Amino acid sequence: MRVNSMRKKQIIECIPNFSEGKNANTLTAIATAIKHISGVKLLHIDRGEAANRTVFTFAGEPQKVIEAAFQAIKVAGELIDMRTQKGEHPRIGATDVCPLVPIANITMEEVKEYAIQLGERIAGELDIPIYLYEHSAKTPNRKNLATIRSGEYEGLAKKMESPDWRPDFGQFFNAKTGATVLGARDFLIAYNVNLDTTSVDIATQIARTVRESGQLIKKANGEKVRKHGQCKSLKAIGWYIEEYGKTQVSMNLTNFKITGIHQAYEACKIAAKKYGAKITGSELIGLIPLEAILAAGHYYAKQKGVTNLTEKEFIQLAVDELGLAELKPFNFEERIIEYLL
Repeated sequence: MRVNSMRKKQIIECIPNFSEGKNANTLTAIATAIKHISGVKLLHIDRGEAANRTVFTFAGEPQKVIEAAFQAIKVAGELIDMRTQKGEHPRIGATDVCPLVPIANITMEEVKEYAIQLGERIAGELDIPIYLYEHSAKTPNRKNLATIRSGEYEGLAKKMESPDWRPDFGQFFNAKTGATVLGARDFLIAYNVNLDTTSVDIATQIARTVRESGQLIKKANGEKVRKHGQCKSLKAIGWYIEEYGKTQVSMNLTNFKITGIHQAYEACKIAAKKYGAKITGSELIGLIPLEAILAAGHYYAKQKGVTNLTEKEFIQLAVDELGLAELKPFNFEERIIEYLL
C-alpha cells in the first residue's frame, strides 16, 4: 500500500479591525493589499459607518496570511489618522486589533509564534506599538482586549508612560497610528442585538445583565461588589447606531460552545422586557462557524416542534428567528466560514 506522506496544509484566519468605516478609497486600498498576496483568500468585509470601523476576514497558509496582515496594517497606518478619527466603537489604533485564529492542521501554540513574529515586524518596520493579547499575552492583565483598550486612543499616550502599560513591541507613542492589539485567539463571534429604543441607558443595562462580567453593585456600607451577568464567555456594551436609528447590545461571544448566538439573543430578549424594550432582530459582524448557526437552528426547531430539516433549512430557520436580515440582506452562504473555505 502506498502512503501519501504529503503534509496537509496549515490554515489560519486573520480578522483585523480597522478604525475606518466611511472612506471607501481607504478600505479599497486595504483590500487590494490583502488580495495582492498570492494564496490568501479575502473572505468577507464588514463595514460599519456609524461605528467608523471595518472588519476584514481572510485566510490561508500562515506565512502568507501574516504577510497580508502586515501589508494591510501598513496601508491602514498610512491612510488612517487617529488624531482626527471619531466613531462609536472603542479603539486605540488605526488597526485596532488583529487576531489570528487556527483553522486547520495547526495548534494554538504555533499560531501564537506567528503572532509574535508579526508583532515584532510591525513595530520594527512601521513604528506602530504592539500589545499582545489572548493566547499571546505575556502577562495575565493583558489577556483581555477590553483591559488593554481601556482609555482608548485619547488616553493611550499617558497610559504608555506607565511601566505596567509599555507595549510588548515598540516603545514610543505614534500619534498618527495609535497602537495595535495582536494575538492568537479562539474563534470569536461578533454579534449585535437590535432594540426598539434609542436609549443608550437601556441598551447598557441589558448589556450589564447578560455579559459575564456583569456590573459593580454598591452595598449599603459603600463597598462595591461585582454581580456577574447571565452568560459566560460573553462580553457586551450598549450603544446607539445613528445609521440604523436605534440602539444595540453589541456583543463578543468568546466561546460559542458555552454561550451561543441563540442563547445571547434570548437572554437579551428577557432583559429587554424588564426595561420596557423589545428586540427587533440582530446583526452578525463578519463570519460564523457552521456549528454555531446550526446550534441556533436546532434550538428553534425544537421550540417549534419541527424535525427532519436539511442543513440549509436549519440555518435559514436560525436566520429568520434571530432576525439576521433586519438591517441588511443576509446570505448565509457568504457568512459561514466553512462554506467560504
